[in-house]
Formats: sequence, C-alpha cells, structure tokens
Amino acid sequence: MRALVARVVDAVSTAEAAVPAPAEARGAVPGAIAVGADHGGYRLKERLVFRLREAGRTVVDCGTDSGEAVDYPDFAVAVARKVAGGECAAGIIVDGAGIGSAMAANKVPGVRAALCYDVSSARNSREHNHANVLTLGAGLIGETLAWEIVAVWLETPWGEGRHARRVAKIDALDRMRLEETA
Repeated sequence: MRALVARVVDAVSTAEAAVPAPAEARGAVPGAIAVGADHGGYRLKERLVFRLREAGRTVVDCGTDSGEAVDYPDFAVAVARKVAGGECAAGIIVDGAGIGSAMAANKVPGVRAALCYDVSSARNSREHNHANVLTLGAGLIGETLAWEIVAVWLETPWGEGRHARRVAKIDALDRMRLEETA
C-alpha cells in the first residue's frame, strides 16, 4: 500500500511540474463533441445531436442508429476513445440510467466521465473534476433538462488551483494503471 501511495505522490509531483494545459483545454469546450447512445438513449441522443448542431457545434455521432437493443459499453467506449485520443474535445453518452456508460467510459485512460442529473452536478463535474465525458440517463430526465445539463456542462470551464491539483491525482492513477499493464 505504501508503495502505491508513493507512486501516486511521485506521479502527481511530475504532473504538477508539467506544462499547464492550453487555455482552451481549461475552458469551455470549443471543439468537436463525440456523442453516443444505446437503444435506451437513442431518441434523446438524436434530439441532443440536433440541438448541438443547431447551436453550431461539430458533432461526431458514434451511434447507435436505431432503437433496437444494443450493448451500452460498445458506444460508451467508442465515445471515450474519441475523447482520449484527442479527436474530440468532449463526449456525451446517453443510456437508460447513465450509470453503466459512465462506468465503461471511465475504463478508458484519460477519460473522466461523470453522470449528471441536474445543472449543479453538470457544473460541478466540469469545474471540480474536469469531466471530459458527460453521461445522461434518458429514462430519468426529460429532453428539456437534458439540454440544460448539456449546455451548462459545455459552457463551464475547468477549475484551477485545488481542483487541478486533485485532477492531477486522478490522472496519475491512469498512468499507473497503464504502467502496470505494460
């Protein structure tokens, strides 16, 4: 356990000494947005994609393309990989409850997926946790609330100071996991 803690502390120290992220990475989401859903989130995803494009956003639609039963991890990982790989600045995943997609997306190193169910959780996930993937539960929230959550989430910049320090510790855990599997 001590060795694990020491590795986290070392990794965080290295992360803090690194060059800070560009201002656009710390601010509101300016680039392409990867969006995906399973069958339970398909209809809401389609509405959100329409609204995002209407608002002038570039959207990369990772599917699904119908209401036929599919497995949410496939679409959650597709979105997460677009974000982790830098192809998209952020991701949005919709399933029935949002929980499973958050779990699956968070398995992709570099992703900090947050299930948000109101405007406060959306704002907090960005400012405090630097979330780069948003998950929503289509069976739990309606279209109007979903759009409010998405809009606030995309507009909220990442917090600096203590928030950035804490996120560096989360990122260090990803690096440790990658080292362990190498």
